[in-house]
Amino acid sequence: MIINGVQIDNTFAEAFPMRATRVIITAQNIKWAYHAARAMSGFATSVIACGCEASIERELDAKESPDGRPGIAVMIFAMGGKGLAKQLETRAGQCVLTSPTAALFAGMRDGEPIPLGKNLRYFGDGFQISKRINGKRYWRVPVMDGEFLTEETTGMVKAIGGGNFLILAESQPQALAASEAAIEAMHKIPNVIMPFPGGVVRSGSKVGSKYKALSASTNDAFCPTLKGQTRTELSPDIESVMEIVIDGLSEADIRTAMRVGIAAACGRGAENGIRRISAGNYGGKLGPFLFHLQEIMA
Repeated sequence: MIINGVQIDNTFAEAFPMRATRVIITAQNIKWAYHAARAMSGFATSVIACGCEASIERELDAKESPDGRPGIAVMIFAMGGKGLAKQLETRAGQCVLTSPTAALFAGMRDGEPIPLGKNLRYFGDGFQISKRINGKRYWRVPVMDGEFLTEETTGMVKAIGGGNFLILAESQPQALAASEAAIEAMHKIPNVIMPFPGGVVRSGSKVGSKYKALSASTNDAFCPTLKGQTRTELSPDIESVMEIVIDGLSEADIRTAMRVGIAAACGRGAENGIRRISAGNYGGKLGPFLFHLQEIMA
């Protein structure tokens, strides 16, 4: 398959089950909503070392937000329910409770309820106040700038992590430009996040390592500097590879994000050094969800 001169490899991205939640952070203005959201989703690129994968999903205007203020939707993914609940509580307490003017609301009504403000209320040291509105419980916690308003719980649902595709280009600037185009397009798709810095990862990994202490190591088959030292997947003209990883609430969400992202990357075309689109897989050993590139782009 060729799109705008770019080869789409006959391969698949391999993904695995996760658990996910969404929260909504509002603040006095969008600047302070972003401060809290960026702090909450920091150090959350990969479950390999971060404990969760998280990122900003989208910006909400005042008409969409629960309290009529500017807001940000943040999504968090983890390998299990207990881990997700712990990450949510820690990040909410350290990054949203602490952020001036911020409030925190459930972004999901479906699935299993998990604590949001249920435990954070204890920071109020007995001065916290509970209110139930339209069947939802909220907590008002006194803080030095006034009060911190938070909903008691949010929903947790089954989700998928590890959808991905690789952009193979003749140079690093060309690979990055195509990646940026892909991320810009994918940010318009709901129910997905791209958790790595700017949505792009340059240190794609394979399962296992020659070192026993490591569960993952550099994907040497796609490293341009190792063409003569390993069983490479790269032709001589490929000098840079970037990977985009997608977590989503469903297979359909990830497929849609991959489709628009790959289309945007291919939009740069062969004339801009984009040669191939491939994907990271481990022969079906990593997870049960297989996203075949050519099927998605058909």
